[in-house]
Amino acid sequence: MSKKKAYFPLIIGIAIAIGILIGSTLNFKNKSVLFSSGNSNEAKIKKLINYIQYDYVDKVNTDSLLDNAISNMLLKLDPHSVYIPKDELGRVTESMEGKFVGIGVSFLMYNDTVAVTSVIEGGPSEKAGLKAGDRIIIAGNDTIFGKSIQKLAGVSDSEKETFFANRKISDAVMKALKGEPETTVNITVFRRSENKNLKFNIKRDEVPIKSVSSYYMINNELGYINIDRFARTTYDEFKIGLDDLISKGMKSLVLDLRGNPGGFMDIANSIIDEFLEDGKLIVFTKNKNGEVDKAFATKKGDFENGKVYVLIDQNSASASEIVAGALQDNDKGVIVGRRSFGKGLVQQEMDLGDGSAVRLTTSRYYTPTGRSIQKPYNHNESLTYDNEYLERIHNGELISKDSIKVDDELKYTTPKGKIVYGGGGIIPDVFVSIDTVNTFSNRLYGGLNDFVFKYIDNHRVKMSRWELNNFVQNFDKDNKILNLYIKQLDLNEPLSPLNRENLKVYLNAFFARSLFDDTAYSIVTQKKDRMILKVLELESKK
Repeated sequence: MSKKKAYFPLIIGIAIAIGILIGSTLNFKNKSVLFSSGNSNEAKIKKLINYIQYDYVDKVNTDSLLDNAISNMLLKLDPHSVYIPKDELGRVTESMEGKFVGIGVSFLMYNDTVAVTSVIEGGPSEKAGLKAGDRIIIAGNDTIFGKSIQKLAGVSDSEKETFFANRKISDAVMKALKGEPETTVNITVFRRSENKNLKFNIKRDEVPIKSVSSYYMINNELGYINIDRFARTTYDEFKIGLDDLISKGMKSLVLDLRGNPGGFMDIANSIIDEFLEDGKLIVFTKNKNGEVDKAFATKKGDFENGKVYVLIDQNSASASEIVAGALQDNDKGVIVGRRSFGKGLVQQEMDLGDGSAVRLTTSRYYTPTGRSIQKPYNHNESLTYDNEYLERIHNGELISKDSIKVDDELKYTTPKGKIVYGGGGIIPDVFVSIDTVNTFSNRLYGGLNDFVFKYIDNHRVKMSRWELNNFVQNFDKDNKILNLYIKQLDLNEPLSPLNRENLKVYLNAFFARSLFDDTAYSIVTQKKDRMILKVLELESKK
């Protein structure tokens, strides 16, 4: 289990809904041709849709038909040209813009009730007086608990407790809480500590969706920054973390891009600029006409003299690979981990005018040595492309670097003579295998969220007294809470010492995140993080 993979249903933990992407500004040179009202292909599609709508034997949702037609058309192009329906575009846009308009709470569904897990500092709900542990039972005109929320979300009894049902319910809750800036929503909560319902009138406002989930000092000289995605706000968040760590004496930085699916290329370039000297090539793109656009580092870098370790894995893609590739090709720092995803295509977004959009591949990007890291794809075998991770498992490359297949025809050399390869992701300088000894089953870890929430909810006053450093050193030293959790698992046989040790680390980490934040979670789990342990080993040999 990596630090980010455990399921934790937060209102601000909005996933990037449409694959792995790179955003940029759309700039068609031939708009008059592409969007001419006399375009024969456009007329053909319109005529067909009208024919189906008026003359087909049964009633048909032509909007759905058109959506499917567009999606299937794009499938014939490449794996990353995608259609985003209007009911999903808002979610995607919010995630990439790094903010949404709402009341500023994180929640989970607990016993069919919206339970507030945390209130965002400085947000509308904190100002209004909401607290962690409050159960939101009414939002505006909507009752959002029990059968009522199930009905509101359109969840049938047969769907209940499935992934899709939980998604529908979460969407329904967010729809009830979100709205336009400066509008108000009347909230009724049940506060268990007072055993009564309380009413609040909350004015909605912009709420940040963090993309830099944590930053802290691992030791006196080694800092850590985690970037979840490259959103519009990511550089500003990153710079705040970088400046803070530099002020604390950081000499080396761990930049964690594991599981980061990408985002805006210009944001990634700005972050790379903090590490590279003036004039160094960061990345270049090339379109079908052979037009090349290059990005170079400037003089403004604040960590040009520092050591950088970039952590990547099989889910690091797109803008993450631009960062890793730029630093690797410029002989800056060390790439640690496993081969990255392998996405070397650049998309641009076009609004289709009805709330939906298309992200179309318009160019390829290349690292400073000239390599494309796009892995091979077949226009007719998208499933094979999506399941390439399974091939990595089967060929053993998640366990051994020697199992990574390279093409000698795609061999490149960095300025200092290091051999690097194109053709399918960034191969790390220092390989770290997956942990085949430690297994994280859903049976052991699937109930952590509910257990932690319930325990804190029953001991809020006592748990609120913990301070982070004291928590990291002393929480549950007698294992009473661990034993309580294990007891409720009703296992057939005792846990092995290793599984028990791992479970304790992640149980404590879930408590840390609930009581503090994602930084606390990372601090607790780093003692079991194989990549960070490898970095510490490398640091000791400097």
